[in-house]
Amino acid sequence: MTLRPFLLCLCLAGATQAAAPNVLFLVADDLNTALGAYGDPTAITPHLDRLAARGLVFERAYCQQAVCNPSRSSFLTGLRPDTVGVDDLRKSFRDTAPNGKTLVTLPQHFKNQGWFCQNIGKMFHNMGDTQDRASWSMDEILHAGTHADDTLFANTPVRAGEAKPDYKAPITESDAVPDTAYRDGQIARLAAAVLRDRAGQKQPFFLAVGFWRPHLPLVAPKKYWDLYDPAAIPMPNPATPPQDAPAIALHASREIRGYGGTPKDREFNAEETRHYRHGYYASISFLDAQLGLILDALEASGQADNTIVVFTSDHGFHTGEHALWGKTTNFELDARVPLLIADPRQPAGHGRKTGALAELVDLFPTLAHLAGIAGDLPGNLEGDDLSPVLADPAKSVKGAAFTQHQQPFYGPASAWQAWGRSVRTERWRYTEWRTIRGGDLLARELYDHGSDPLETRNLAGDSALAAIMEPLAARLAEHFGRK
Repeated sequence: MTLRPFLLCLCLAGATQAAAPNVLFLVADDLNTALGAYGDPTAITPHLDRLAARGLVFERAYCQQAVCNPSRSSFLTGLRPDTVGVDDLRKSFRDTAPNGKTLVTLPQHFKNQGWFCQNIGKMFHNMGDTQDRASWSMDEILHAGTHADDTLFANTPVRAGEAKPDYKAPITESDAVPDTAYRDGQIARLAAAVLRDRAGQKQPFFLAVGFWRPHLPLVAPKKYWDLYDPAAIPMPNPATPPQDAPAIALHASREIRGYGGTPKDREFNAEETRHYRHGYYASISFLDAQLGLILDALEASGQADNTIVVFTSDHGFHTGEHALWGKTTNFELDARVPLLIADPRQPAGHGRKTGALAELVDLFPTLAHLAGIAGDLPGNLEGDDLSPVLADPAKSVKGAAFTQHQQPFYGPASAWQAWGRSVRTERWRYTEWRTIRGGDLLARELYDHGSDPLETRNLAGDSALAAIMEPLAARLAEHFGRK
């Protein structure tokens, strides 16, 4: 390109960018819907509630696979896990997707349309240095490392003559330290500085902020633990697996048992259970305070009235419910995610909730539509545009959401026994477990969210419900391409 056409392109881009909305894209890690915006009376989340008051809360939003790398690779590319080819913690979508090297991600699409795109924190998966430079206008920061490294334990020198414990990190920390002792405190302050720096600039921005909490270990400054009375922390409900649930649908809570201080050979007792749940709530309140700093900076920048704010999580999380700790299942508590979208130009949804089904894979087309750049979308996206729901929260754009997971997940792929594939409709969750090799049916699950929202009883063995399961099974087969 010669200089003159290049300068002309810049001028045209500047003309269109002046009215284009900014995007503030906020992603938590391992956050279930234990939030005030979702009606949890225990969680102390004033800033999430504040964001909910200026946007729309999707009460039934779902991830496509309940573990970090597959979920993030899916919603950041707009492709479902089977298409993008990422089903574990190590694969890279640039290597596995059919068009991975030329595939356009959500932030990359905005960058290609003239937005300044920056990432602070964990956005793509953190296994190694997983920076995707093509997606951003500048290098990512605070995006890599392990969760165990984000602890005082890992960053405190061992005193002379003392031996450090042989675990990667303790399961909990509650020291009287500043927020910046942990990555999320650093991430929030950097994001706030970036927002203040964007004040008055004409080029629109897409700022992605990836929090590391409340992912294990359960660490937060003491002041956030002190927000809660330990004796008032509720116990898990339900505390036992669903009646008649197949064993393949459950797991041994291996992730939490890998941290120091957790029993390895027995179930957690009541005191331990309440303490770990206390830590989860403290981590959520810590994250919430960081969100508050970012929202304050957005308002101070003068850009709030022209900025779409999205808050979500890569998947949900069990904290003792169903006798499970962690993610990696197809149950509602892992599959369902918080999703708040605040578009100042869509007042119909402000402060409201919607029961419309949504999936994280919908974020790519939705944000592109809201930003006015849907005309140049990649043709292979697999989500739906949720903007009609933002305009009218009573509307719905899809009849089902799909989640999948293999078991047992942790360990080599050679140890995987079965894939569980799940369809969630307005009333039902139906799951089939099929062998990795051969696709033979091992087990089925059916939960009635009309009468059993906590999924306490698997109804798949009830012959009277065969007429309910048949169309759900057909829908599952059609979606996943099984004859």
